[in-house]
Amino acid sequence: MDVHERIAGIIAPSVEAMGYDLVRVSLTGNARPTLQIMAERVDGAAMTVDDCAEISRAVSALLDVEDPIDVAYTLEVSSPGIDRPLTRPKDFERFAGFEVRVETSQPVDDRRRFIGMLKGIEDGKVLVEMPTGPAAVPFDLILRAKLVMNDALLKAAAEGKHQH
Repeated sequence: MDVHERIAGIIAPSVEAMGYDLVRVSLTGNARPTLQIMAERVDGAAMTVDDCAEISRAVSALLDVEDPIDVAYTLEVSSPGIDRPLTRPKDFERFAGFEVRVETSQPVDDRRRFIGMLKGIEDGKVLVEMPTGPAAVPFDLILRAKLVMNDALLKAAAEGKHQH
């Protein structure tokens, strides 16, 4: 289990009990690393500064007790934003119909980057309709995936359509 999974395991139950979904946990940097916690409200409402502060206080208290990071670090809590990362299988279902950029840890059909219309997820594979044709990318091989900022995404965000 890597440090990200360990931290997520420690904080996810409390964060979820508070009414939030944990989107991503990321630890970056060396001398004084930054622990980034990305979360969103389960009810689909926009995240506020107060939401982030509430999560920050809870996460700090939990990590002070469990102490999974052995050096001093900076904690950042944020919401996903419009061109959000897609990190969970349900994200690929929820955002079907939007343009997506997917990068894999190893080649799939001789490529590592897939950009096109997200068609959902089926049998553990993320379906992307690219200009060159359809691709089925194994979820387990996805290194990074995010929505592509474009007019359709901005319009849906303004209308509140890409909320829960």
